[in-house]
Amino acid sequence: MADLPVLSDVDQRILGCLLEKQRTVPDSYPLSLNALRTACNQTSSRDPVVAYDEALVESACRDLKDRGLLRIVWADRGPRTLKYHQVLSELLDLAEDERALLTVLLLRGPQAAGLLRTRTERLHAFTDRSDVEATLERMAGAPTPLVRVLPRKAGERDPRWVHLLGDQPADDTAAPPAPAAQIDLATRDERVRSSYDAVASGYADALTDELEHLPFERWLLERVVELAGYAPLVEVGCGPGHVTAFLTECGAAATGLDLSPAMVEQARGRYPDATYEVGDLRRLMRPTTADGWGAVLAWYSLVHTTPAEMPDALAALVRPLRPGGWLVYAGHAGTGHVHRDDWFDAAVDLDFVLQEPAAVAALFEKAGLVDVEWYRRAPVAARGETTERAYVIGRRSG
Repeated sequence: MADLPVLSDVDQRILGCLLEKQRTVPDSYPLSLNALRTACNQTSSRDPVVAYDEALVESACRDLKDRGLLRIVWADRGPRTLKYHQVLSELLDLAEDERALLTVLLLRGPQAAGLLRTRTERLHAFTDRSDVEATLERMAGAPTPLVRVLPRKAGERDPRWVHLLGDQPADDTAAPPAPAAQIDLATRDERVRSSYDAVASGYADALTDELEHLPFERWLLERVVELAGYAPLVEVGCGPGHVTAFLTECGAAATGLDLSPAMVEQARGRYPDATYEVGDLRRLMRPTTADGWGAVLAWYSLVHTTPAEMPDALAALVRPLRPGGWLVYAGHAGTGHVHRDDWFDAAVDLDFVLQEPAAVAALFEKAGLVDVEWYRRAPVAARGETTERAYVIGRRSG
């Protein structure tokens, strides 16, 4: 191209996401409007973190289409859905190594060569940092330069590179990611809801018989039914309903609650003997037939909850317990998080948070629970598990 396109912040995020997803989730590409918005609003691999709504993304996409930088096409399979396809790489005639670097620069702002090498691993295999630097210098020396190196600042070991497709922050420094505490919970919940809606059928198929291969989990669930006695039980974040159905088979009056309507639809269709409702675990109410729940099970339903959010989440689950009722936690053991942007052949935006069982047990005690126990089990390799698992139970006193 004789002249580079001038891209706004929103344009850069949209085209960067399309460039990324075309390589990392080709089976889901081109992206639907919802998938593209989810990709833009990811909380990982993005600087800064944003919260675009569909209207903003759709408007920007139509503008990019009018400028010849994006195509809007019909899905070639499944429902007749409009999908979005970038043509920036064709217009700029990018080589694969150039495309990878430009993608990450669009998504994360100015970066040093060493960091770019790490962050482009899923897009292109650079041999080493010098390989990245050689590509950047080639892009900077082209007849129409695509990147430039920034002056090194005090304390910086390596210079940073920046793309030339639009405005950068005024001080030539990428805006820092928004702290997790500042991320709007409604926005995060919408990402979780839309992701689980997208994978509901495949997820349900995969988990239908999982308890048959998990003897420890069966033992723990059967024990919870015994501890709850005749009081009703609720599983918050029940997903496709197989755990709630198992509790019902054990004789419990069990209800499943989930944020995803598609998951609740799967549960109702597959396990009609239990009760399933759409709802938010943070707004859990007491059952209408008793003075409180005999047990509340957060069975892998707090896996997207940060450690900072855990005290409030646990308080919301303890509140509707009857005196002597039990809270049950299941999750991934460890620290940090694992991000997924594709799952069960669908584009998603999910961060799985790992938490140490001892740390969760301490939070149980701070929430006023007694008789707290915790367990940690190794991954079941035959099921393809890659994380250790954490289980915590505690009783409400009184």
